[in-house]
Amino acid sequence: MTPTQVSLVQQSFSKAAGLGEAVAEIFYAELFAIDPNLRALFKGDMREQGRKLLTTLAMVVNGLTSPSTIVPAAQKLAVKHLDYGVESRHYTFVGNALLRTLKKGLGAEFTPEVREAWIAAYQLLANVMREAAYGPQAAPVQRASATG
Repeated sequence: MTPTQVSLVQQSFSKAAGLGEAVAEIFYAELFAIDPNLRALFKGDMREQGRKLLTTLAMVVNGLTSPSTIVPAAQKLAVKHLDYGVESRHYTFVGNALLRTLKKGLGAEFTPEVREAWIAAYQLLANVMREAAYGPQAAPVQRASATG
């Protein structure tokens, strides 16, 4: 990622995070619209899950200036997700849901440049996580799209 992309992701996340719990609600609505079968992976309180999502996103976004600081946590999270039944293909669904969420939450501020920056950030994270969970042979995450 370029420094400009990091800055775009951090600035846009700050704006999106200002929407509070609505961000998580939009995200999970989008995720379940992409694949309704994913609901079965979420057994607990969705409000708590939403808080975890926002906390994790904040950690990742804040760590983009020094990706090596977030890699170990991302790897650990990826391995933990195996216990929940997460499959490699789900990373593409999550990326698409994230982009759709940002598009809805940011509106006109979700410019093509912001979109590309988020794609770069998500692919970086998802590829680290997929390799940790499924091994180095895991294919890169398919390119996400805001239209999904």
